Amino acid sequence: MSYQSIKSSDRLQITTLKELKKSGYVPEPVKEELRRNLIAKMSKGENVFEGIWGYEDTVIPDIQRAILSRHNINLLGLRGQAKTRIARMMTLLLDEYIPVLSGTELNDDPLNPISRGAKDILQEKGDDADIQWMHRDERYTEKLATPDVSVADLIGDVDPIKAATLKLPYSDERVIHYGLIPRSHRGIFVINELPDLQARIQVALFNILQEGDIQIRGFKLRLPLDIQFVFTANPEDYTNRGSIITPLKDRIDAQIITHYPGSIAIGRKITEQESAIKPEQSEMVEMNDLVKDLVEQIAIEARKSEYIDEKSGVSARLTISAYESLISAAERRALVNKEKKTFVRMTDFIGVIPAITGKVELVYEGEQEGPGIVAQTLIGKAIRTKFVEFFPNPEELRKSRELKNPYKPISKWFNDGNHIDIFNDEPVKEYYKKLNSISGLEDLVKSKHKNISDRDLYFLMEFALHGLAEYSLLSKHRLATGHSFKDLLSSMLNMEESSGDDDEYNI
Repeated sequence: MSYQSIKSSDRLQITTLKELKKSGYVPEPVKEELRRNLIAKMSKGENVFEGIWGYEDTVIPDIQRAILSRHNINLLGLRGQAKTRIARMMTLLLDEYIPVLSGTELNDDPLNPISRGAKDILQEKGDDADIQWMHRDERYTEKLATPDVSVADLIGDVDPIKAATLKLPYSDERVIHYGLIPRSHRGIFVINELPDLQARIQVALFNILQEGDIQIRGFKLRLPLDIQFVFTANPEDYTNRGSIITPLKDRIDAQIITHYPGSIAIGRKITEQESAIKPEQSEMVEMNDLVKDLVEQIAIEARKSEYIDEKSGVSARLTISAYESLISAAERRALVNKEKKTFVRMTDFIGVIPAITGKVELVYEGEQEGPGIVAQTLIGKAIRTKFVEFFPNPEELRKSRELKNPYKPISKWFNDGNHIDIFNDEPVKEYYKKLNSISGLEDLVKSKHKNISDRDLYFLMEFALHGLAEYSLLSKHRLATGHSFKDLLSSMLNMEESSGDDDEYNI
């Protein structure tokens, strides 16, 4: 039987090899351990990867199949697709504690030692050798692949200081300093960004993956390492910085492709779960569903934008940072105006721009436009996309002479020479007053959305102005401290009005 049958209280009493043998403990490979615990959790209907959204029918089943097959895994996908998080959560499939022979470097199993040091301890102490219990969190090792990583870092090397201290010749196995991989024996070892690892270093992994043993300098070692390997990588054509060499790819049993959220609803779950919003912020700032959808839509627009490198991807961290910045923008406005409560406005999206500019990789055309302009363009496209879900599509109205134009009173107000400036830090009373001054704006919102709250009413009134500007029905200009809305091309509009066709879609 495995040590799983040993009660927690009894484990505290097991401190020697003799006591461990008496308990009936039987060693088990780490991949069998992961498989056993996965089967147990699936049988109970438990979700191992809690909080990983959007992968329920794609990535997670692939990972489960790989674990059941006892495969080493490569998670392949663009940045911000929860690859590292998934790898870290695999520790939940490890037993809570395992016995380890005290005083060993490689977490040696007391009944199945592999290192020279462990064998020497057992030869000296026998059944009186001390046992300690290692928690599952200590059995996870993660290394970011960088160009300066060496074979010595991962596998090991001869340690001249150890040789001098112990007065041993370099031919003695005890002078070896083991690297990260041998020290991960009986655990999970993760290499992030595998393509960044130099090709000659990747070669050093061949034997470990295929045979489970290592080679250090001139030593003829046979260390049957017991490790679950997990690699993460971006697609090889992401940059020219490196790739996974073919023989190594051949030795990785399962390559699982990750992806971005398939819908706004999934994206919202991820963003709200990962955002670091303090309780006092949530208490002060109210936010409606449209605001949350707009944040996700910005990322969707970015992933298909001609200005952004498609191969680099747009991380979920963009929406998380944007969400946090949006709430902070509203919070700051409330603090400036000494207001105890507020709600997110469209003007607060000024706070989203820094979250976008630092998280997208621009192509040449995007660099020519500039990151700030690209960010504003993405916000504008998100507004344009969501606008038609709340109001009639202006383009359809243009094509039809039969449909009534609900935007005409608003357009006429601007055509009569009126304009409005909405500032980022506008006090709430002034904000309401300006929006109420626009003829037809409140009626437009109420005609499409019955029984609406005041908070949502004024948000949609401002949202309508931005949407009409995106559909070229109004002119919107960026101010240093807000936005200015005016009529668009007065001379052209006057010419259209002079045609005398009241059914024409005039602004």
